Formats: sequence, structure tokens, C-alpha cells
Amino acid sequence: MNISKILTSLENSWKRDTILLKIKNGLDVDDIVNEFITDNEVQVKELSKLLRPEDINLLSQVEQLSNCEAKLINKINSLNYLNNDENNHSINVKKNTSSKSAPYKRISLFMIKWSNKFVVIVLLTISAIALSKQAWA
Repeated sequence: MNISKILTSLENSWKRDTILLKIKNGLDVDDIVNEFITDNEVQVKELSKLLRPEDINLLSQVEQLSNCEAKLINKINSLNYLNNDENNHSINVKKNTSSKSAPYKRISLFMIKWSNKFVVIVLLTISAIALSKQAWA
């Protein structure tokens, strides 16, 4: 078997959608790789026998490229997380400054939060007074 047939066979076995589904299902990356090597053991061994020194050098460069892409994805993801965190912080700051600038907003927020509790406490107090008047009468 020549090297291009082996590579084609391995490429057909490594379906990105299937790998992504395994990752989403919580399978460890090392387990995915080990499973692939086990499932394609014959092709992997034959490929390793057919590799020339310049092919190994090329594979090393492809590995470095993949690591570089992974780091880039990680940085972009980190920047996205930081931007979301900064946006949430600026929204919170705007809420705090707007509530300080308008005291009527603070009163309305207080009433919304505490009005139900206040009504319940008043009703309980009135009921307690009425019951105690009936008990003394």
C-alpha cells in the first residue's frame, strides 16, 4: 500500500464531526486519539514505516502549526470572555450611576422590592390587634 492510500484511509476515518461529537459528550482528547490509533493500527504502523526524514520534518511543522492555531483560538476565546466581562462591568457601573443620579428610581425599586412584604406585615398586625380585642372583650 502506498502512502497516499494510507493517508486517504486515515483521513476518512478521522471525521471531524464525529470527533467533535465525542468531545461534546465529554470524552477525553487522549482517549479519542488512542481509540483512533487502536481502530487504525495497521494503517498507522504502515504509515510510520513509510515516512521519510523529510516527511517527519513536515509532520513536525504541521504539529507546530496546529499548536499555533490552538493557542490563537484560546486567545480569541479569552478575549471574548474578557470583553463580555468588561461589558457586564460597564453595564453594572451604568446602573449604579443612574440609580445615584435619580433618587426617585431608588424609591421605586425599594417599593417594588418591599411593598409585598410591607402589606403582609400590616395585614398580620391588623389581624393580631383584632384578635386581641376579641379576646379581651
